Amino acid sequence: MSSSSHRPRRTLAAAAVLAVLATGGCTAASADGDGTRSVDFGYIADYNQAGLLAVARERGLWKEHGIRATYKVFTDGPTQITALGAGDLDFGTIGPGAAWLPASGRATVVAVNQLGRADRVVALPGRGISRTADLKGKRVAVPEGTSGDMILGLALDRAGLSRDDVKIVPMAPATAVSALASRQVDAAALWYPLLATVEKRIPGLVRLAESADFAADFAFPSSVVAAPGAVGKDRELVEDVVRVLQKANDFRHKNRDKTIDITARFLRLDRDAVAADARNTQPLSTAELVTAGRDGTVARWLTALQGFFVRAGKLDAPVPVEKFYADDLYQRAAAR
Repeated sequence: MSSSSHRPRRTLAAAAVLAVLATGGCTAASADGDGTRSVDFGYIADYNQAGLLAVARERGLWKEHGIRATYKVFTDGPTQITALGAGDLDFGTIGPGAAWLPASGRATVVAVNQLGRADRVVALPGRGISRTADLKGKRVAVPEGTSGDMILGLALDRAGLSRDDVKIVPMAPATAVSALASRQVDAAALWYPLLATVEKRIPGLVRLAESADFAADFAFPSSVVAAPGAVGKDRELVEDVVRVLQKANDFRHKNRDKTIDITARFLRLDRDAVAADARNTQPLSTAELVTAGRDGTVARWLTALQGFFVRAGKLDAPVPVEKFYADDLYQRAAAR
């Protein structure tokens, strides 16, 4: 279990790139001798992904629903989906850049979290790069399958470039941060709080593109995912998990400052750093997410993302959103 009381204090960016690898044994959801059900939950160590889990633990929401939740920290969504497929996780958190994986059948979205605004394409000063078009022929570090990968693709499309026009260097998030900070690449497609580390070492990073630039056409929802088949196997448990997340979400929506405090304690981070990270999110209440599911807004978000992933070659064709998003379950959980 990744408990905040057992991890040393660190910077937000360092926490965000820390990966705890699952060790020994299968972690499939199970019932303990006292009837408490156990689940393993993956997360990324930032406000957007960790906040709900921090609130759920702090406020005793898991216990309230007869669930014992063990947390494991990862650096990105695709790694969590791999862990889901291997049986090392029951639930995980992903950003929009990994949404093609549920659409391809490798996970089921059981809850939309909130909208993110943290992704950026940035370049080193002094490299002759002032706009996205200047990336032609340049080395760009990017963690594949992440929201950084997505924001790079959107930026290149808008600039009239293809991925073949730049020298993409696939890297894990932590490696991309180090490569940019040590000037081994010309640019990178990353997100906050990771970029905060680079900004401390290299003032004057050139911002080429960010999430807000594409808000008219794309939302950037983060999501909670379960392994394929999990909903059908134990629908009651999944619904209880979603209800816990909804309660945590509404607390976060109504108590932003308290949630920042709780998340900072959970991650053992400086509160100001967590508060800065929180400013890169657009929170949505459970009621808003319920309405967005009923009126088709969530489906439009996920369909637009699929269109991008088809153009990027990650999906052959879009699939109906109901194939990978359990909105009916989310609606029922909220009605309880």
